[in-house]
Parts: sequence; C-alpha cells; structure tokens
Amino acid sequence: MSKFDEMITVVPRKVLFDNENNQFNGFLDKNSNKGQDIFETLSKYEIKRRGDMEEDPSYKQLISYCILENEHDEILVYERLSGGGESRLHGQSSIGVGGHMNDVKGAESINEVLRVNAQRELDEEVGLPEHKSQNLAYIGFINDDTNEVGEVHLGVVFKIKVDSNDVEAKETDTLKIKWVNHNKIEQYDDFETWSALILQAIQ
Repeated sequence: MSKFDEMITVVPRKVLFDNENNQFNGFLDKNSNKGQDIFETLSKYEIKRRGDMEEDPSYKQLISYCILENEHDEILVYERLSGGGESRLHGQSSIGVGGHMNDVKGAESINEVLRVNAQRELDEEVGLPEHKSQNLAYIGFINDDTNEVGEVHLGVVFKIKVDSNDVEAKETDTLKIKWVNHNKIEQYDDFETWSALILQAIQ
C-alpha cells in the first residue's frame, strides 16, 4: 500500500483551534488553558486518506512525537537519512520519534488512540516494546504554521524515560541515532523545526 493510501487521524483546523482563537506556534504545555482546550477537541478526530490531507491545511494530521531520555539524562537525537519517507526532512536531526496516527478499533478514549499509536512507533522505529513504554507521559503539543509541512500537522508530544540499551535504530537506512545532553546543544540549525522549537522551550 502506498503511504498516500494510509488512513490517518485528522482534526478539522477550525475545530482544533476554535476558529483560530487557540492557534499557536511553538511548544504548548498540556497544563496551559489553551493546551487543555485543544486536547478536548482531539476526540472529534476523523479518519481520512493521507494523500488527500498532505496539502489540505483545513485539517491537521495528528503526529505522535516522543522524546526519549536515558538513565544519564541524555535525550535521543536521530538524523533522517535519504531512505526515509518524508523527503522534505532528509538530512535533518530530530528529537521526536513518532509518526502519523491510525484509527484504533475499539478504543474507549482519545487517550488510548494516542498511546497505542505512540507505542507502536516506538516499537517500529527504535525497537522499544510496549511493556517497556508504559511510562509514556503526554506533555503537550508542537505546532508550526510557518511552513508547508507544519501547516498540515500537529505534534502530540510525549516524554519517556528509557534504558539506552533497550533502544536501537530499527530502520538503519532511514535513521541514525545518538544520545546527547540537551544542555550542550548550542545551536539548532541542523534540527527540524519542531525539534528546534521544543529544545528552545525545554532548555
């Protein structure tokens, strides 16, 4: 199946941002009033074909974005290699492991939809099995409407503490990983926009 035929979770932008009253750029903490308002709209998600959504800014595609921290308080940084699916992001580094979210049959809440998708991506991309990702913590959102990729996506940001021995790049043709002390990252030019915005927020 082509990636464009994948059925993904999206939320109408006017619903998500309450007709732009809750629009933001950057990282938004889950405990802020705006963050809480946006979270409540996620239950109104729809399932649409990815190919139809990629250039339709009237919808936001929900993306899981997991920050991994190891026992030395280092965060996982990975570089997207040319074998990856999103050519617009090749050569850039990221601190977020994740991807598009799919419908979860039988899910009883939006929390379950978010968690199941995030855990699946952690397993697929860095080999972290579900039983080792139970401490996944939702921390907020990331949004950037200033470019064509960001305009159609909304990141649901999670943080998780892991044992670095439990993590490896599963798709070595698309990802190269390393552990970095985020306090020692002094410039963000090599990072994709979302990662740069989060790093600046958590420094």
